[in-house]
Amino acid sequence: MKKFATAMLAGVAMSISLAAVAEAKDKVIGVSWSNFQEERWKTDEAAMKAAIEAAGDKYISADAQSSASKQLTDVESLIAQGANALIILAQDASAIGPAVEKAVAEGIPVVAYDRLIENPAAFYLTFDNKEVGRMQAREVFKVKPEGNYAFIKGSSSDPNADFLFSGQMEVLKDAIDAGKIKNVGEAYTDGWLPANAQKNMEQILTTNGNKVDAVVASNDGTAGGAIAALQAQGLAGSVPVSGQDGDHAALNRVALGTQTVSVWKDARDLGKNAAEIASQLADGKKMTEIANVQTFKTPGGNEMNSVFLTPVAITKDNLKVVVDAGWITKEALCQGVPAGSVAVCN
Repeated sequence: MKKFATAMLAGVAMSISLAAVAEAKDKVIGVSWSNFQEERWKTDEAAMKAAIEAAGDKYISADAQSSASKQLTDVESLIAQGANALIILAQDASAIGPAVEKAVAEGIPVVAYDRLIENPAAFYLTFDNKEVGRMQAREVFKVKPEGNYAFIKGSSSDPNADFLFSGQMEVLKDAIDAGKIKNVGEAYTDGWLPANAQKNMEQILTTNGNKVDAVVASNDGTAGGAIAALQAQGLAGSVPVSGQDGDHAALNRVALGTQTVSVWKDARDLGKNAAEIASQLADGKKMTEIANVQTFKTPGGNEMNSVFLTPVAITKDNLKVVVDAGWITKEALCQGVPAGSVAVCN
């Protein structure tokens, strides 16, 4: 009887142990978003949430509403809700530091999503932002190899703004040094807000008596603001403008001819990768064991385990790519486009 009781207890203990293991597989992935003002983050979220739930894990999230202080509170709340891993789109790369340190101290892996967080204990996932900057500058340079250039940069609190500008300068440096291109104005765009980009562009136009031949804008939101300022002066369509993200409105502007390029970063791939990496790290996988990982030396001198996805420059010549990928419908892309002016719209 004693042996039977012992066996029963062992069986119960094993059942409890197996149940605990089963429960451990149902991970909670917490996601801290900087904001949802930009169209693309909603696309990222849909892909991320779908991948998390498909793996049998739970998705919880918070929207910082462009507030660095709220994001700190959001991350603490996600930790309190039992997050086994965190994905953070930082509103302010420096301000988020204490929240990341708290998570790491509690053994919770952190994925720095799309924007760099200077902490080697975090995993950095993004597109190759220097290459995005190079692509933007190349496409504008093809249209205007000489003249007055304006640079509408991203938010000063986002390291990506400087990565992009660095890539842009790599492409344009020789022409600038040769005097073929003149930098007649550059400005950071607080919060990446289109309204702030428009104000910056208006100021540059005023300062230069509207003599601006090209605009290198760092994303589609800032491009939209710059184009609004150009439109008010009757210059939209005659001045090449760059962007990135593949926002539907921007792709329509590419088809209409008011925007030259939108560097497409398929947010669906980024969101899916983030979900998979966060889950693997929560399971105890080492950062160095993540597929396609590479070491990235940050501006702050840190070495971070990183994965960089490949962007695609979308111009009027290859708009079919985003339609074929199901990123945008032909109807949305071609709205208002004159018949016969763009091949994919015919």
